[in-house]
Amino acid sequence: MTAVATPTVQAERSIWKTTAVFLSRWKAPIGYSVMALLSLLVFGFGPEPGQTTSFALSQASDAVQIPVFSLPSMLTAIVLSVIALGLAGYSTYATYAEKKVGVWLPIAFGLAFMGALLTWAGAGRDSTNVNITGMLVSGVFLAVPLVFGSLAGVVNERSGVVNIAIEGQLLAGAFLAVIVASVTSNAYLGLVAAPIAGALVGSLLALFAVKYWVDQIVVGVVLNVLVIGLTSFFFSTVLSDRPELNQAAAQMQADGGIVLQSLPIPLLADIPVLGPVLFDHNLLVYLMYAIVIALQIMLFKSRWGLRVRAVGEHPKAADTVGIKVNRTRVLSVLLGGAIAGLGGAFFTVANGLSFAKEMTAGKGFIALAAMILGRWNPTGALMAALLFGFADALRIQLGIIGSPIPSEWLAMLPYLATIFAVAGLVGKSRPPAAENIPYKK
Repeated sequence: MTAVATPTVQAERSIWKTTAVFLSRWKAPIGYSVMALLSLLVFGFGPEPGQTTSFALSQASDAVQIPVFSLPSMLTAIVLSVIALGLAGYSTYATYAEKKVGVWLPIAFGLAFMGALLTWAGAGRDSTNVNITGMLVSGVFLAVPLVFGSLAGVVNERSGVVNIAIEGQLLAGAFLAVIVASVTSNAYLGLVAAPIAGALVGSLLALFAVKYWVDQIVVGVVLNVLVIGLTSFFFSTVLSDRPELNQAAAQMQADGGIVLQSLPIPLLADIPVLGPVLFDHNLLVYLMYAIVIALQIMLFKSRWGLRVRAVGEHPKAADTVGIKVNRTRVLSVLLGGAIAGLGGAFFTVANGLSFAKEMTAGKGFIALAAMILGRWNPTGALMAALLFGFADALRIQLGIIGSPIPSEWLAMLPYLATIFAVAGLVGKSRPPAAENIPYKK
């Protein structure tokens, strides 16, 4: 027998449906308006009259030095907050008129809001400056593991395999990279070893998810726990007994350095602001640029990319035209694991740090959020990862200038940015239709 809904139940369902539609349509204008009002009330009227905020656009090592400049704190924060209110108003108008808003609006709003925040945080602090270029440099560098992790997720999910194991792949890459770099006294060999570790974790994901049809999300969670357990065990036993296999930065640099060295690009690195931000990094950052460009072209402009996307959207149709669905998925999972493992090298050889337990600290899950926010697109994933990287850099900058924000809130900042971005900006993005659905011939 089929249950018949009572008028009261039907009315409740109608109310919930109407509320969901309203929130889905108006969540961006509401979010912008709340944040803009918060900026005006807290940041705009927070500084005392007469206080100034000093901003620095140059670092000590820059070839071209831009003088430090100061701005009136209250006036600057109010102006930026009013700009944010104006953008919130435009978002409201565009939603009401059913007009599409380009990506420029969230970027412009974010710049206005962050500018007001930094102006408020640095108000009256004459002994320190808000170093804009330094924060941008840190943002790009801190986004590196997020970019590699999100790219791994893009490759995997475009083929129909959900990769929750990015956290484990990053951790495995960090572990093997420092072991190989310490044994060989060569950071670049550690960089070569990192993707091998990630691919090994990916092979387990492919084995259980593709061949044995185990739920992909469950497999990913189990692999994360497995890698955390194995690396913690080896850290507590092997690496503790033989510290030479896990050399610290000071020890490595004492022998001439097996940390990845900065490789500034001639002329481009000397451009004020943009030079240090984009063109004065180590090899891992340049590999990140190259992989993003290569994947963007390969996924959407090549036969291989067409096959991967076909397998992820409609595997049965792909099979009828001769595409080997499961083989394509296995190879994609291995490639994604290698990319994530390469990103794991960031935590050790790229930073000159020793390996520590669970040092990835949830970056794999933030990378998954960046992949979703980037709509399963390499370029979009890059932009989203940079957003989260800048949130982490902002946390560091606020700590340096002595922000009145409690340290506990600063520690939560990258994760709060992840939640708000995914909840408020993802919209109606659709994942590949066949993800987490095993293909059974």
